Amino acid sequence: MLKIRMQRSGRINQPSFRIVVTEHTSSPKAGKYVERVGFYNPSSKERTLVEDRIKYWMSVGAKPSGTVHNMLVSAGLLNAKKINVLPKKTVAKVEEPAAPAAAESSGEAQEAPTAVSDEEPKADLSSEASAKEETPEEAK
Repeated sequence: MLKIRMQRSGRINQPSFRIVVTEHTSSPKAGKYVERVGFYNPSSKERTLVEDRIKYWMSVGAKPSGTVHNMLVSAGLLNAKKINVLPKKTVAKVEEPAAPAAAESSGEAQEAPTAVSDEEPKADLSSEASAKEETPEEAK
């Protein structure tokens, strides 16, 4: 499958890009491409596109990369929406520290289950507390 993508050229800290048609499996740094169809200089915002060749390659089945797609939309060669080319956000998994385990052994965790829910009436909670107090007396 053919791709229309950007190939970096230029000096260190002075990038410029060729817009080339290449096989999707080949690396953009390989230097091999089927045809050069444009040029882009990000520092001066200079952009040169060969419109008829880009339209030809897209009619043959070449797919533009995300950045080139957005460039073609802004140039008016494509009637489509721009694509979000930024990487998706990944949420780092946070491991729980050992502090909550220590809190459970100290008895703080025992208070949490005794919290009254909206469904339970408060009278049931007090009767359970009195029942707990009666059981040690009955054992004597």
